[in-house]
Amino acid sequence: MVGQDARPRLKSQGPMCLWFTGLPASGKSTIANLFERRLFELGKHAYVLDGDNLRLGLNRDLRFSNEDRIENIRRVAEVARLFVDAGMLILVAVISPFQHERELARSRFPSTQFYEIFVDAPLAECERRDPKGLYAKARRGEIVNFTGIDGVYDRPESPDMVLDTLTYTAEQCADLVMLNFKERLFQPTLIPRSIQLLTEINK
Repeated sequence: MVGQDARPRLKSQGPMCLWFTGLPASGKSTIANLFERRLFELGKHAYVLDGDNLRLGLNRDLRFSNEDRIENIRRVAEVARLFVDAGMLILVAVISPFQHERELARSRFPSTQFYEIFVDAPLAECERRDPKGLYAKARRGEIVNFTGIDGVYDRPESPDMVLDTLTYTAEQCADLVMLNFKERLFQPTLIPRSIQLLTEINK
């Protein structure tokens, strides 16, 4: 049997789950994908789980009732836990509207391997972006129980990180995530110069 510590050593990285939560169209998947690209370019093993790839297969039988949303998150958390066990950096970008389900997801990981990132964007801004036209459909009554309209979203009570997407672009948010987690991703002597410079700028 391969020991749990062996896989991270092989990959030269600290396995963890970064859980991006926020309203629809807040920028969760965009930021997670940009961050994954940065990790890939630095030779790190990472993967993004979001609504698009999860509902194509694993969760295709689930709808959008509160019960199905909770089951959706339970499944996502279990898959993410397996990724972390394999020594990966897993980036989960899902609405996860309920505080208790996010706490359930956190409970599946050691405290040093799960970090909740709140992608903060006001409802009006999310509606303005609305890349898939879902808010408009919800306003017309074509989608029911849509988060932010007639579905509840519990703002995180104490997230590990907050990204203000009105203040920062998606690219800048990805840089801020890198800055926040750099010491868990790199040995101090191996921190890329670009990240060192970002650190100096933000002092």
